[in-house]
This record gives sequence, C-alpha cells and structure tokens, in this order.
Amino acid sequence: MRSKSPFAAIAALLLVLAGCGGDGDSGQPATLPPGHESVQVIEDWVETLSSGDVSGAADYFALPSVAENGTPPITLHTRGDVLDFNRSLPCGARLLRARPDGRLIDATFRLTERPGGDCGSGAGELARTAFLVKDGKIALWRRLPNPREQGGGGGGPIV
Repeated sequence: MRSKSPFAAIAALLLVLAGCGGDGDSGQPATLPPGHESVQVIEDWVETLSSGDVSGAADYFALPSVAENGTPPITLHTRGDVLDFNRSLPCGARLLRARPDGRLIDATFRLTERPGGDCGSGAGELARTAFLVKDGKIALWRRLPNPREQGGGGGGPIV
C-alpha cells in the first residue's frame, strides 16, 4: 500500500498546530485546556462549593494557604480557618474561563446562588480570582477586579 502525499500530512499538521495557539493576535494569554490539572482543581472546588458542600470545598485547600478577598492577605493555618473562609463566600459560581498569569491561574466565574449562601444581587454577575495550585491543592486564592471594575465601573459583591 502506498502512503499519502507528504504535502497532505504537512498541511494536516499545520492545521492542527494553528488550532493550538490560543487567542491568536489578541494579546491575551492562551486559555488553559479544561483538563489542565490546576484548572480541574479550581473547577472541582467551585462545583463542590456551589452544591453547598463547604466541608468538601475546604478539602481543596492546602494548609497553610493564603486568601485575599478584598482584604490584606490572610493565612489559613487550620482546617477550621479554611472552613470559615469557604463559608464566608456567599455565592456559588460556574467557571467560565481560566488563563495562566505567570505562576497563577486567572479564573473568571459567573456567580450563582448556592445552598447555605446568600448571593443576592450578585447572582449572574462576573467575578475573577487568581489561584495558585500546588500539589493539587489551592495554596493562594486572591480576588481580582471584575472585568467591568477595571474600567472604573461599579463593584460587585465580594465573593
């Protein structure tokens, strides 16, 4: 049997490579694939919290870890600290996108109601958080300005 033309193989390879480049010339970092380990940890954490399972959501955090939710950095030393932090988040969320930003993952969420929370007028709004995931655990959770806040607009709820 005779093999296909090398030109066809090269053209197919170029098409595959062209699709792997991320956002082209937009200047934005490439979106991490959904299966990326850090993104999976973030997605699993937010799905667990959104279902109302605060204890399960706390399991996704390293000890110690650091949280900044519109506050100076707070070190979470104990499981109780991590439980309190997760309990303090009034909203659930759905992960919309995650992008690398140096060692961090910049994640954008659509806020939702969650059992045990009170998202109120925040439901449906966007929220951004930077994560550092180490060894499959969240080591840093840092609130970032919402996309609309970057332009000087109003602020959404602290989530």
